[in-house]
Amino acid sequence: MNLTLRVWRQKNARDSGRLVEYPAKNISPDMSFLEMLDVVNEGLVQRGQEPIEFDSDCREGICGTCSLVINGVPHGAQYQAGTAACQLHMRKFKDGDTITIEPWRAKAFPIVKDLVCDRGSFDRIIQAGGFVSVNTGGAPDANTLPIGKPEADRAMDAAACIGCGACVAACKNASAMLFVSAKVSHLATLPQGRVEARERVRAMVAQMDKEGFGNCSNQSECQAVCPKEISVDFIAQLNREYLKAST
Repeated sequence: MNLTLRVWRQKNARDSGRLVEYPAKNISPDMSFLEMLDVVNEGLVQRGQEPIEFDSDCREGICGTCSLVINGVPHGAQYQAGTAACQLHMRKFKDGDTITIEPWRAKAFPIVKDLVCDRGSFDRIIQAGGFVSVNTGGAPDANTLPIGKPEADRAMDAAACIGCGACVAACKNASAMLFVSAKVSHLATLPQGRVEARERVRAMVAQMDKEGFGNCSNQSECQAVCPKEISVDFIAQLNREYLKAST
């Protein structure tokens, strides 16, 4: 496959940035999207040009690092739903296609360079309350706290969130509600997390607001692009938990 890439290049957060066009030649349809970028970068290095900066880690769709907006949609979800960019394969595109690649765009995700943005705001939200406080010592037996299957399944669905930030990138208000709701709902559904449920939801929502994320748009763009297909139903649960904690 021979493709044309329009890639966002930006030296740092102060630079205005611009889209730069690059050819991507002899691309195998079996390559992942990030492998294709690796090939393009190899060519740039060989020609003495600066390679394209982008985040990646596991390349298995489980870490959430591969934050790319592909032809206007985070993770290229219009080509394959429920897939991170690192697991999107080039066979989803056609020979001769032009592909525009941009970073997440949100006030709370400042751009570091090119396609790399700082998602430390998510870390600070987790630090505010996305944990369970326990005494140190031996781990209790797994069967000492019986949990019903519906509750366990719902908690697991929420825990599937990988914190990639696609929900923020897709939302016109740059809302982090889907991310925060998944983390709050995961722990609020389990007995281990209910002890601190009120303090947790108040602290995490306060930190979310402090970071500069917007309000939920109620249009479910977040669910549409989430690589783990986290449901907006968890946002409703977050609102209920916050209401209980505020009374």
